[in-house]
Amino acid sequence: MTWRTLPQSLGVDVLALKAAAFELSPDPAMVVDATGALVAVNEAAEALFGQGLGLLARGRFSAALPPGSALVSLLNRALHEDAKVRERGVQISLFGLPPFEADGAAAPLGDGSVLLTLSVKAGLGVERGAAEAAGGLRSIVGLGRMLAHEIKNPLAGIRGAAQLLKSGAKTEDAPLAQLIVDETDRVRRLVDRMEAFSDDALPSLTPINIHEVLDRVRALAANGVADGLSMREQYDPSLPPVEGDEDQLIQIFLNLVKNAAEAAHSRGDGRGAISITTAYRHGVRVRAAKGQALRGAPLEVRIVDNGPGVPDHLREHLFQPFVTSKANGVGLGLALVSKLVAAHGGLLDFESEPGRTVFRVLLPIASEEDHPA
Repeated sequence: MTWRTLPQSLGVDVLALKAAAFELSPDPAMVVDATGALVAVNEAAEALFGQGLGLLARGRFSAALPPGSALVSLLNRALHEDAKVRERGVQISLFGLPPFEADGAAAPLGDGSVLLTLSVKAGLGVERGAAEAAGGLRSIVGLGRMLAHEIKNPLAGIRGAAQLLKSGAKTEDAPLAQLIVDETDRVRRLVDRMEAFSDDALPSLTPINIHEVLDRVRALAANGVADGLSMREQYDPSLPPVEGDEDQLIQIFLNLVKNAAEAAHSRGDGRGAISITTAYRHGVRVRAAKGQALRGAPLEVRIVDNGPGVPDHLREHLFQPFVTSKANGVGLGLALVSKLVAAHGGLLDFESEPGRTVFRVLLPIASEEDHPA
């Protein structure tokens, strides 16, 4: 690719102009180097994917694409033909977002790297996917409210009647009465989980020491779901306070540690292990709620287990309600975690392979402007 340049005699910083043009382009643009790594993205790309370069650039870009991806073909064509190539109606699935359609263009930059630009079609793509996801969540919210209102009272009556029957039942009939009590309790627990989605109140954000939250979660897990597992922590003691709601943060990480513990236990060889690590990640930005500007979310918490990994068929929909690999699960835990993390202005993602699954939560830090002394 040949850059059009202005005469140097005009005193123009050509490289600065090129950088400005790249950054200010209204179309999402990315530079992929010869190794397949993502080395640069412009603001439009960050806005499209709701993530900053620090997060988008984790690992090899090509490795994040599904087999047979049209984007990989586009990049390879540009290098092979040593010319700018275009393709219309490319199906794109990246960074855990719902698949969307865009026109793509790739141009070699002369050093083995390729400039990739996308033109997202109006009414399609991420906005539609986000709207569909939001609509699904609103349905869950409405369903939770309906269940709480219409089912809880009858359940209490059924349970009470079953207990009375049990007290006067014959020995051989008592297990049937107990079965009614147990199943009523199970339905009540499901309703309670559904009801959690109907709470539209914003979290009460204050400066929180994330390590105090994680220590409490670890203590709860070690005496419960993680009993018998190896647990270790690796904390960065220099981390600033997180901007969060303490109760909701405990709920987030207790759910993630519980899932990790169940996965580690499923090994069945007595070598199950969980680790909890914290770190500060410079340059990480996420899109805030309601279309607000990108904001920093550099505080990272990782929950790692050595279980069998997330099944392939669940990965794209893991944070949606009712998606679960557990025989007796209802698939609301991770959906609720995703909702709470988003309410904090953070980001939840994961990577998984047999023997290692990592759930990562990125959260904003507390600022002095928001919480003056």
